[in-house]
Amino acid sequence: MAEENYVIEMKHITKTFGTFNANEDINLAIKPGEIHALLGENGAGKSTLMNVLSGLLEPTSGEIFMKGKKVSITSPTVANKLGIGMVHQHFMLVDAFTVTENIILGNEPSHFGFLDRKKSRTEIEKVSKQYGLSVDPDAYIRDISVGMQQRVEILKTLYRGAEILIFDEPTAVLTPQEIEELITIMHELTKEGKSIILITHKLDEIKKVADRCTVIRRGKVIGTVDVAKVSSQELADMMVGRSVSFKTPKKPANPQEVVLKVSDLHVKDSRGLEAVKGLDLEVHAGEVLGIAGIDGNGQSEFIQALTGLRKVKSGKITLDDEDITNKKPRQITESGVGHVPEDRHKYGLVLEMTVAENLGIQTYYQEPLSHLGILDYPTINAKAKELIKEFDVRTVSEKVPVKSLSGGNQQKAIIAREVDRNPNLLIVANPTRGLDVGAIEFIHKRLIEQRDKMKAVLLVSFELDEILNVSDRIAVIHAGKIVGVVDPKETTEKELGLLMAGYSIEDAKKELAQGEEGVAVE
Repeated sequence: MAEENYVIEMKHITKTFGTFNANEDINLAIKPGEIHALLGENGAGKSTLMNVLSGLLEPTSGEIFMKGKKVSITSPTVANKLGIGMVHQHFMLVDAFTVTENIILGNEPSHFGFLDRKKSRTEIEKVSKQYGLSVDPDAYIRDISVGMQQRVEILKTLYRGAEILIFDEPTAVLTPQEIEELITIMHELTKEGKSIILITHKLDEIKKVADRCTVIRRGKVIGTVDVAKVSSQELADMMVGRSVSFKTPKKPANPQEVVLKVSDLHVKDSRGLEAVKGLDLEVHAGEVLGIAGIDGNGQSEFIQALTGLRKVKSGKITLDDEDITNKKPRQITESGVGHVPEDRHKYGLVLEMTVAENLGIQTYYQEPLSHLGILDYPTINAKAKELIKEFDVRTVSEKVPVKSLSGGNQQKAIIAREVDRNPNLLIVANPTRGLDVGAIEFIHKRLIEQRDKMKAVLLVSFELDEILNVSDRIAVIHAGKIVGVVDPKETTEKELGLLMAGYSIEDAKKELAQGEEGVAVE
């Protein structure tokens, strides 16, 4: 008999795909009005378990109880009727539809057979006010920010009467300000009696927002803990199964000659507006140069210009004294540039192709992966097996589609491919976004290894702790220009924040000094 004081109980849930156990004999119990974190490495089985709860997958074995009553959740429609709603990591929204049209899609109110827009709009405004989720019901999805799109996803579940909300990696694409807003929204929802399951690997967010946390490792539950009674280090160690270091060990850098030189670079964005506006930068062999900045200040266009994916309007890019400005991507790659792109699905992988094919996609036309224009699949697969082992890419086989891997393992595969080519310049953009602490530790070590092999590493990231932890120098970008270069050992997140807002180094130091004087006077 299930416990009456739990709103949800998942008992002995097992989900297998062929011979692979994604979930193995998992028990999970959710109390009413709590925020319950589900913590685990990429590929641990968190999303699979929640896809079972939300009706996207049926369990191989096990039972689900709601308020003590056994239920059979055979589809998302059944889950919705039971009051279970899932806010997916990759938003399920139609860009060409308005906010209102997206929220009512599949659940449209009608009047004499016609869509009742007025009724649906009124209902959405009522729900959004009730939960403090202010959105413009008439705005098109393509015109609103990522944070607003997430609000629309949350409203979709509430509009359908959800009492249990599942958030799948909700902060992976949000700014720090949007994350704070989301945490406030989650607390408001629980005050209204909703229960929230938060799938995440971000320990600081769990400490801020969750009441209890269940840790899953390789498909099995390791334990459930009260968040207030454990440290971030204890959670990390439970998740990975060993002691995890939050600080990347490294010896002082020994920078040598200039590998990449960018002079007065101007690049337009997709709308024809100038996004990079006279940018100057140098990256040396034997250093990690971090670029810090708020999203949308020209970082994407800058990286695309460096890698041949976007035309340069004016200015010059040289690699080892060779002009590579406006060269084709393959020419730049062959010149000795490795690229770990910010969007692994759009620019880094061909999702329908196998893991092995993706690992060989940069060099498939060269020996030994092909002979006289014919692909050598035994060699491609053998090479992939080596890289999978070396870079700890967790997959059942090198022959499965790369889309079947978790996000962290997809990222490891891209890094394996690019590092294996031994480039003189490695460009990495948000390499650990959406990854767990174990994968982050692994990737940071690999970047430092490249630096220590006297390679130049250009790290572009929105994660300030990552920039401070890994970089030897930090260049701050604002409005398409580098506004200052600082030493990570001598700067702070506050100073970087001011530089990212457009302050000069001199003005930022003055502002910080005045702030300290104000505190002292008080």
